[in-house]
Amino acid sequence: MKKLLIKILPLAYGQFFNLYTLFSPKKAAHKAFNLFCTVRKGRILPQQAGYLEKAKHSVEYIDNHQLQSYHWKGNNGTVLLVHGWESNTFRWRNLIKKLVDADFNVVAFDAPAHGHSTGKLLYVPLYEEAVNHMVKKYSPKYLVGHSVGGMTLMYHEYKNPNPEVEKMVIIGAPSEFHEIMEHYQDLLRFNNRVMKALDDYILNRFGFRIREFSTSKFAKSNSRKGLLFHDRLDAIAPYHASEKVNKNWKDSQLVSTQGLGHSMHQDEVNEQIIAFLEA
Repeated sequence: MKKLLIKILPLAYGQFFNLYTLFSPKKAAHKAFNLFCTVRKGRILPQQAGYLEKAKHSVEYIDNHQLQSYHWKGNNGTVLLVHGWESNTFRWRNLIKKLVDADFNVVAFDAPAHGHSTGKLLYVPLYEEAVNHMVKKYSPKYLVGHSVGGMTLMYHEYKNPNPEVEKMVIIGAPSEFHEIMEHYQDLLRFNNRVMKALDDYILNRFGFRIREFSTSKFAKSNSRKGLLFHDRLDAIAPYHASEKVNKNWKDSQLVSTQGLGHSMHQDEVNEQIIAFLEA
């Protein structure tokens, strides 16, 4: 029964949006966008709590959200860690150990609606506001982002470049927003009228159309040194996303893997990150 509901529910939403746009395309788009941005996982699990409790730092206030930050003190440059969708700071534990061993000063935070932070929704422009706040407050020399966190860092560098940032590491990140939205359309099977309403809604709210949000395009103006990781078999974010970004990011290197998956917690990845930051 549960499997049947999981299969039917997205289709029911899609049909609802198809009908709703006939009467009120703006309201339908708002509801469709909020559903797209609703976070269902990523809160702190019991087995994660002890590790994070020891490193809890300040609570940051951004756009009516309270964001929990974490700190591991070190004497080398500051590294800001930005996690992905339906995750939290705990996902960085393997990398944090190596960063601490190398005496880096490590700062991280839970995104809105994730971990110990407040909220129910997350979308990249909101996440970018949070990143911008953290960059201004903690002046990191190095930025490391995974998945949507990496996508957010690329958008942040395009929108609010900070000269104090020297290097960026982007792990398994998507690039083209239209690909994500097309997957959403396929999942719910709503029609192009709904997609057009969503496109107009996003333009009015954020100032860009769906096809204009592209980290491969943002990368053209990125002057930081970059290291990209992406697994060729990544089932969450397509490998070609990092290929496109690397092609347009002048001072970047793409490390291609096979069989490491989307999360990339492996020592071989983390050791390359440390070597890149220390170089």
